[in-house]
Amino acid sequence: MSATNTVFPRRSLLFMPGDSLRKMQKAAIWEVDTVILDLEDAVAQSQKEAARAITAEALATVDFGGRERLVRVNAVSSGLPAAEVAATGGGRPDGYIVPKVEDPADLHAVAHFVSQAERDHHLPEGSIRLFAMIETALGVMNLREIAAATPRLAGLIFGAEDLAGDIGSIRTLAAWEVFYARSAVVTAAAAYRLQAFDMIFADFNDDAGLEAESRFARQLGYTGKTCIHPNQTPIINRAFSPDAAEVERAQRLVVAFAAQQAAGAGAFTFEGKMVDMPMLRAAQRILARTIQ
Repeated sequence: MSATNTVFPRRSLLFMPGDSLRKMQKAAIWEVDTVILDLEDAVAQSQKEAARAITAEALATVDFGGRERLVRVNAVSSGLPAAEVAATGGGRPDGYIVPKVEDPADLHAVAHFVSQAERDHHLPEGSIRLFAMIETALGVMNLREIAAATPRLAGLIFGAEDLAGDIGSIRTLAAWEVFYARSAVVTAAAAYRLQAFDMIFADFNDDAGLEAESRFARQLGYTGKTCIHPNQTPIINRAFSPDAAEVERAQRLVVAFAAQQAAGAGAFTFEGKMVDMPMLRAAQRILARTIQ
């Protein structure tokens, strides 16, 4: 079982069907940071109850190799999350993903179910985190309130496929049709000190497309990306990890900044560019995301 206070890198977040114990048993061999045991889209309506039991069994018995384990429940409007949290809380997941969040009430409802599960299983209050999926027009419009809804909230996940259907846009590889919402999600996450996770890349045979989209997401400010196939995770991990040249430059900049501060200087020139506090903070973020 994972420790409730463990800090996870959360670069790659892999959806796995919650009704397939066989697939979940393979998670320990994959290069992935977070596994998402999915009770929502990956499970047929007729299998929802069975999936709860299978997911609970996986949480209790499968060796996930220290990876973060999240459970995606169904939308609050479905009426299913209460039973889903009750069935899986004993497996001590690290968190729950709430899909199609449209207002704070959706998170408040699941937070209530999670609090009950913590009491039932003698877990510290607040130890299980929540993640909100933003994938409807109303969710985008209510981002400010959603991001501030509960101290349990650790991150926002952007869902482009459902959003495109909700607003009537046509999905394209360039993804400009969802660019406004994609930017709004990462901005709201930054404003409320949350992590932001980018949309899935549906074509798991297009490695070049996945890499390009992942790198662009990192440029926007996303800290990781959801995915649907284990072959996608190494590409995503690389894209969201600083390379050696980035790390070395960041280290040099931090040292140079400290020296300039000691000498009483403010902004200064570093390797041909002016450096001030925003550039220092950017360098510090790079170093913070370095995976040892």
